Amino acid sequence: MHERTLPLAIIACAALILVPLTLSACGPETLAVGFEPTLLAEHDSPVQSVAFSPDGTFLATGTGDGTLRVWRKGPHRFSRWTLLHALRISTGERLVAYSHDVAFSPDGSTLAFGLPDGTVRLWRLSEEGDELQATLELTSRPEPGRISSLAFSPDGQSLAAGAWDGSVHLWQVADGALLGSLDKHSNGVTSVAFSPDGTTLASASLGGVTKVWDATTMSLVHQLDASSGTAGVAFSPDGSMLAIAGMADGDRELWSTADWTLIRELESARGGQGNVAFSADGTLVAAGNAWYDVQVWRVANGALLHSVRGHTDSVNSVAFSPDGETLASASLDGTVKLWQVRDW
Repeated sequence: MHERTLPLAIIACAALILVPLTLSACGPETLAVGFEPTLLAEHDSPVQSVAFSPDGTFLATGTGDGTLRVWRKGPHRFSRWTLLHALRISTGERLVAYSHDVAFSPDGSTLAFGLPDGTVRLWRLSEEGDELQATLELTSRPEPGRISSLAFSPDGQSLAAGAWDGSVHLWQVADGALLGSLDKHSNGVTSVAFSPDGTTLASASLGGVTKVWDATTMSLVHQLDASSGTAGVAFSPDGSMLAIAGMADGDRELWSTADWTLIRELESARGGQGNVAFSADGTLVAAGNAWYDVQVWRVANGALLHSVRGHTDSVNSVAFSPDGETLASASLDGTVKLWQVRDW
């Protein structure tokens, strides 16, 4: 392992500030994905988010101490994942969950990282993929709320962020201009998601309220109320369904976006603070829970296909690879694991 320091330019509210950051290129810290769950890395802090790049080449995580990590996969199916960068860019405060989310832009060139001070940092990956450069700092001030969830619009032109104070902010990615802030939830926002056509934005909160917004006018379209806090929301790839993950047992549901009626509940679901994710073909949906499980369901009938326990603490975040063959899970136990799901 060796470290190198590169000057990174961070543009914050029209002010250009040069900040040296340490990048770790850790070649030996690699593991291949196999039939058993693969431990990608053990972090020194709870892992709060995980995301694949759109082409499946990169995997990013955000941890409770404010460290952003990026891995790159090799060229072959069972290639190893190499840790390219480990950037600690937060204050180091260990705050509540959902304080360090990660999201890739639709073209995979930009990585967003949310921070507890109410800002979002944007990082650009070089064409070679071995260098990470800061581009913009987006801020929700004058009302900074700890950023809890991030989502790029499908066209990549805007970025939505949910905050722990219940607010939802929209920025223009090109110049960092704040497009607006939506009416607040009464509790912290745990998850935001754009519909595939970019016309709708969903936001979920600890109060159990899921709000559906018109992404253009920023007006409220619909509201769904649950009996418990809501941990995650995700639109199906065709936009016909919205998956909602509640924190109470049994609260995993699929809703029709055509008329906002309940399609089905997911079988044998256990609750907890964690997101929900669809596979790229829309046939599977996955979520973690507070019982250390990673669960996968068949969308067509809501049947539980697999419930596997590979972590020793709550599973906070899950993400399918774009090819649908791998599921990544991140946990408060400080680990990220990769599961081969093609045989499931």
